[in-house]
Amino acid sequence: MTTGLRLRLSSGLLSAAVLASSLAFCLPSSAAPPAPLRFAAEDWAPFVTNSLPGQGLSASFVDAVLARAGYTARIDYFPWKRTVEIGLHHPGYAGFLAVWRTPEREKLCHFSSSIGSTRNVLAYLKDAPVQAASLADLQGMRIGTVAGYSNGEQFDGMARAGKLRAEEGVNDETNLRKLLTGRYPAIVIEKRVLRHLLARGPFSRTERERIVFSEQLFKERSVHVCFKRNEEGLKLQRAFNEAAREFDLGNVEREYWRRMGDEVALLPMQ
Repeated sequence: MTTGLRLRLSSGLLSAAVLASSLAFCLPSSAAPPAPLRFAAEDWAPFVTNSLPGQGLSASFVDAVLARAGYTARIDYFPWKRTVEIGLHHPGYAGFLAVWRTPEREKLCHFSSSIGSTRNVLAYLKDAPVQAASLADLQGMRIGTVAGYSNGEQFDGMARAGKLRAEEGVNDETNLRKLLTGRYPAIVIEKRVLRHLLARGPFSRTERERIVFSEQLFKERSVHVCFKRNEEGLKLQRAFNEAAREFDLGNVEREYWRRMGDEVALLPMQ
């Protein structure tokens, strides 16, 4: 091989090496993991909470689905109204969970597919039973609810129209205290949340045994992730829903509750 040919080959190899090096420098590193998606949430055990494995049923499901879609999730906890405000408006957050769908919220969120099944109940004291075949039978009665929560279209509509005397409290635990002290004759609360609070919250056995509930006034409803209603939120919602198709949520729920021992034995119902 002549000296001139060796020089031309060396020059060509060097140019290729420089080009490859330049491309590698310009392209993002495939080894760098994406930043976690941050979500706001209220501590709402057993669905979303720092106190249970996987941060609760809904949080663990969201984490698994997002992992399948190539993301990781981080949940920060706030009171409910602050959760909504941060999830919708803070630039560092992708949204909030777990939330019931309502016509008003449809204007604010790109909702994910279901991340859990819930059912509200009417809780009251065993020694002061509430007889109600329909929501209309509750007219005139003080009913404890949580500020900012949706309790179903029928209940919410009747409360707005003044047909139900719904009084808002800070959270479910506070409302349970008001029920036990006679401030409220009844409260609306999610069934598993009620069981969890009575099993693991600051309530004595005597207090637990005083509370009963009826679930005939409310329908089962799903909870969701609210992704921000913008282009990025729509992208995340579509990625989430596509990945969620690979999971059987019903089986996930049954297995989670089985591992949790279903929280506590069924409370007596009227």
